[in-house]
Amino acid sequence: MKKITDYRKLLDVTKDAELHELKTVYRSLMKTWHPDKFQHSEEDKLVAEEKSKTIIEAYHFLVSIAPETRNQTAAEYNNTTAASGILDFEYQSQVLKIHFADGNVYEYFDVPKEVYRKLVNADSPGRFARRHIFNNYVYRSINKLVATA
Repeated sequence: MKKITDYRKLLDVTKDAELHELKTVYRSLMKTWHPDKFQHSEEDKLVAEEKSKTIIEAYHFLVSIAPETRNQTAAEYNNTTAASGILDFEYQSQVLKIHFADGNVYEYFDVPKEVYRKLVNADSPGRFARRHIFNNYVYRSINKLVATA
């Protein structure tokens, strides 16, 4: 997904970056781009504010999809995908958002349009998703984002 790639380029990290590395890079960039460092020029301060907002967004996004984060929530995720039915799903720009009966919502990235079409036309969307989506695409919990925001 372009968003993931762009955020990794912005923070200059690899696909395998660990949480510690993300945090170190994030702090370093925020020291450089913090708006308080640009008090001498209002224009530079506004640019720094926008840049710092983008850095913060990138950091939180990459943390939410990091393997360590997913490992910490694997039990909850596996329980949701195995035991809860799918209430609703939406698809936009290769991002599939699935709402589950237990209240959890997950986003799946880089889902091809053809896979989404097959999900829509499946006799059992839950079974199709368990076989072809849940463990095949990078995902993140939307509920955790709301709780920490």
